[in-house]
Amino acid sequence: MIGLRKITMEKMKTINISQIFMTFSLMLFALTSFSQQDPQFTQYMYNMSVINPAYATAEEGKLNIGGLYRAQWIGVKGGPTTGTFFAHTPINEKIEVGISFINDNIGDIINENNVFADFAYILQVDEKSKLSLGLKAGITMFNTDFSGFNLQSGNVSTDIAFNENISKTFPNLGIGGFYFRDNFYAGLSMPNLLTTKHLETENGIKSTGVQDIHFFLTSGYVFDFINDLKLKPAIMVRGVKGAPLAVDLTANVLINQKLEAGIGYRLDDSVSALVNFRVRPDLRIGYAFDYTTSNLSSYNSGSHELFVLFDVDLFGLQNKYDRSPRFF
Repeated sequence: MIGLRKITMEKMKTINISQIFMTFSLMLFALTSFSQQDPQFTQYMYNMSVINPAYATAEEGKLNIGGLYRAQWIGVKGGPTTGTFFAHTPINEKIEVGISFINDNIGDIINENNVFADFAYILQVDEKSKLSLGLKAGITMFNTDFSGFNLQSGNVSTDIAFNENISKTFPNLGIGGFYFRDNFYAGLSMPNLLTTKHLETENGIKSTGVQDIHFFLTSGYVFDFINDLKLKPAIMVRGVKGAPLAVDLTANVLINQKLEAGIGYRLDDSVSALVNFRVRPDLRIGYAFDYTTSNLSSYNSGSHELFVLFDVDLFGLQNKYDRSPRFF
C-alpha cells in the first residue's frame, strides 16, 4: 500500500476508536515490521502485467486485456480496495507493448493512481524458451482527503498532521525480466523505481510517508498428469525496505482446460481459495477469497478478489495451444 501507512503511532493516538480501524489499514504494521506499500494480489499469476513490464505472451495478432478488483479486510472501516487494468499486444516477434493502471484506495481518504506505458523486448534463448526485458514509464497521482476525520478534539484542524489535503503527481519508472517456455515461467521486477515522499515533516512532527522500491520475484510450472488434468504451482516473493519478505504460495488444478481451482498461502498472513472458469476460448473469469490468519482476523471477515481476462484476435488467427504466460 501507499506511504501514509508510515504515520507515527503517536499521531494515531489522537484519533478516536471509530477511526482506529480505518487508519490501521494505512499503517499496516509499519511500526512492527509488517509494513506494505504496493498493493498485494492473490491471483498475481493473472495480473502479471501490472507488476512486471517484461511480461509477454509472444502471441502475435492477439490483444490481451485484463482487469482485477480486490476488496481487502471486509468489515474493517476504510479497508483497502484495489483495481487494476492492463492491455498489451506484440507488434512483431521481438517487441510487445501495453498499458497498465492501478487504483489503490483506502477509506476514501487515500487515493493513488498509477498509469504506465509498458515496453518489452523479447529474446530467443533457445528453440523452446524466450527471455523478455521490460520497461515501465508513467506517473503516480497521490491524493488525500482528511475532511472525514473525527478527532477527539472534535476539530480536525487542531491536529496539524491532518489540516491540509495532499494532491501530488510523481514520475515513475519500472523494470523487469521475464523468462518463459511452454510449461514454465520466472520473472523478476521492480515496478516503481523512483522513491517518493508523500508527507513532509511539518513543525517538527516526523510523520512522513515514503514510497519505497519493491521487488517481485514470480515463478510457476505446469505438471501434465493426464490429458485433461494439470497441476499448476506458483510462487511470488515480494520485498521492500524495512519489512520482512512476503511469500505467496499457490497450487491450482486445471481440469479439461476450462475449470481451475486451488489453494494459496501467504506466509504469516492468510490462506486462500481460488477458482476460475474459461467461459469461452477468449474469456476467463476468476475469484479468490482470503481468510486472515494473523491477529487481524478478529477484525475482518476476509478479502475478496475478482478478475476478468479477455483475448482479442486482431487478425482472425487461430492458436493451436495455450502459451505459458497466458496459461498462468
